[in-house]
Amino acid sequence: MGVQLTKLVHGREIELEELAGKRIAIDALNWIYQFISTIRQPDGEPLKDSAGNITSHLSGLFYRTMKLLETGIKPIYVFDGKPPQWKGKTQEQRRDVRLEAMREWKKALEEGDMESARKYAQRSTTVTGEILQESRELLAALGVAVVQAPNEGEALCSVIVQRRDASAVATQDYDSLLFGAPQLVRNLSITGKRKRGSSYVVVHPELITLKHVLEQLSITREQLIILSMLVGTDYNPGGIAGYGPKKSLELVKKKKSLEKVLEEVSWTFETPAEDIFGFFLHPEDADYSIAFSAVDEAAVKKLLVGTHDFSEERVDSALSKVQAVKGKDQKSLDSWFH
Repeated sequence: MGVQLTKLVHGREIELEELAGKRIAIDALNWIYQFISTIRQPDGEPLKDSAGNITSHLSGLFYRTMKLLETGIKPIYVFDGKPPQWKGKTQEQRRDVRLEAMREWKKALEEGDMESARKYAQRSTTVTGEILQESRELLAALGVAVVQAPNEGEALCSVIVQRRDASAVATQDYDSLLFGAPQLVRNLSITGKRKRGSSYVVVHPELITLKHVLEQLSITREQLIILSMLVGTDYNPGGIAGYGPKKSLELVKKKKSLEKVLEEVSWTFETPAEDIFGFFLHPEDADYSIAFSAVDEAAVKKLLVGTHDFSEERVDSALSKVQAVKGKDQKSLDSWFH
C-alpha cells in the first residue's frame, strides 16, 4: 500500500531505453502482488495452469524481466524479510479487506457483473509462500540478481541505491523516498501499451528524484517522513484524522520538527511516532551479494513449460530476443557478468 503522496510528488516521464545499462533495485513483493492483481481473466480469476495452480506471477515476472533484459537493464530483485512488529495492524486490515473483497467477488459473479467481479477479485489478492518460492526459482533461472532483505525489501532497495550498487529503486510506492533512495522509478512493471477501459494508452516509466522532491516542497527528508506519518504509512495506517498531503505539508513547514508537530496533533497509534520516524530515517543495512549469471534456458522452460503449461513457442521467442541483443555486443555481454 505505502504512503499516499501522489498529490505532492511528481517526477518526469522517461523512455525505457534511458535505463539501459543501469542496475535497478526492484521491490519484488510489490511487483509480484501487482502481477497477481492485474493479470487476470475477465471474471477476475488469475491465470492458472491445467492443475489449477496460479501462474499470474510467473507470467508477469518472466515477460517483464525479459523486456528489461532485452533493453539492457540489470534487475536486482529484493525480497522482504520479517516485517517490523508494528506493521501488524496494517497486515490485519489488509486481511480484512481481502476477505471482504472475496465475498463481494463471489456475489458479483452470481449476479453476472463481470466488471465488478474483476475489481473485487483484484482486491482479494494474496501472495503465498509457494508463490514467492516459485518467483525466486524463476528469477534465479533467468540469471538476474536476487537479494534477501532483513525486513522491508523497499528499505534495502533504498540502501542499495544509496550505496550506488544500483541507480534507482523500482516500485509503485513512495516509501523508498522516505528511506532515502536518491531515485525512484515508478511504472517500470507496466511500461508499454495498456488497455484502459475501451481504449489503449502508452504507459511510460516515471523517474522521481529525492533531491528535486525536497526542493519542490521546500522541506528536508526528515520533514518528508513526518509529513508521510501524518498522512499515514504502513506502520500507522490511516494517519492523523483530517490531515491529507497538503495540510500535512503546511503543518510540517510551520512546525519543522517531529517534536513540535506532535504538540499539535493527537498521536493515538500503538507504535511511538519516534520509532516509525527512526525506522524510515535509518533503514537497516544488511550484508548482500549482487550476482548475475547466464540465463538457464533449460531451467526456465522446465518451470514454465513443463510444470505450468506455458506456451513453449512464446517462451522460446522471449528468450531468443534476449540472446539476440546480447549477441550483438559481446563487450556488453562480458560486462553483464561483472
